[in-house]
Amino acid sequence: MDAVFKALADPFRRKLLDRLNRRDGQTLGELCERADMTRFGVMKHLRLLEQAGLIVTERVGREKKHYLNRVPIRRIHDRWVSHYTEPMAAALSRLKTALEQTMPESKLVYEIYIRTTPERLWRALTEPEFTRQYFHGTEIRSPLKKGGAFLSTTADGTKMVDGEVLECDPPRTLKHTWRVHWDPALSHELSTVTYTIEAKGENCRLTVVHEVEGAPLTAAQVKGGWVAILSSLKTLLETGKPLAMAG
Repeated sequence: MDAVFKALADPFRRKLLDRLNRRDGQTLGELCERADMTRFGVMKHLRLLEQAGLIVTERVGREKKHYLNRVPIRRIHDRWVSHYTEPMAAALSRLKTALEQTMPESKLVYEIYIRTTPERLWRALTEPEFTRQYFHGTEIRSPLKKGGAFLSTTADGTKMVDGEVLECDPPRTLKHTWRVHWDPALSHELSTVTYTIEAKGENCRLTVVHEVEGAPLTAAQVKGGWVAILSSLKTLLETGKPLAMAG
């Protein structure tokens, strides 16, 4: 948590986060535009943001794209802003509000570290006894195998999300298409969700990528929702209880 506060303390680094919030997936060259410092200086700031978990990078050919990771900001906001009104807390509150505003996106990227094993995290992502606790009471009702159907429902069988399993490699990767049914206005949009689990010492790094190109209504609804879900998943696995907000 200290690394996140340190990263957010610098106004230029906050400006970089603002720019990624307005348009995610920018390269170093794009982020250097209109920056009143050298390319090396921008690289140093980006490295600190990545080390703090505030951005996630993806290598695409010879370029590296940078994506805003909203999870740490939400967790800090929920823990501190309700208790303090210092300038840093106020800045976090404004940033959190900006992150949840509707805007066109092609890819939403989230990263979170959880103190657990890959096997237990995989179970938490795929087994009903876990998912109903943090994923708005939903559970996966279909066997997870490549090419098979993906179906998530509430306890009474109401369909919430369906799709097709594109990749299933426990306990490392799960990828499936995603079609929303809780809101009829979104049911014509198809997007893709990928979960990647990596062991990091006694922790696991969970990366969730929601590809929402061509699904703007879905993107607007799930952007803030993923942050709450992943925060609640972390709390469930580390303490035995999910966050009340996801109940």
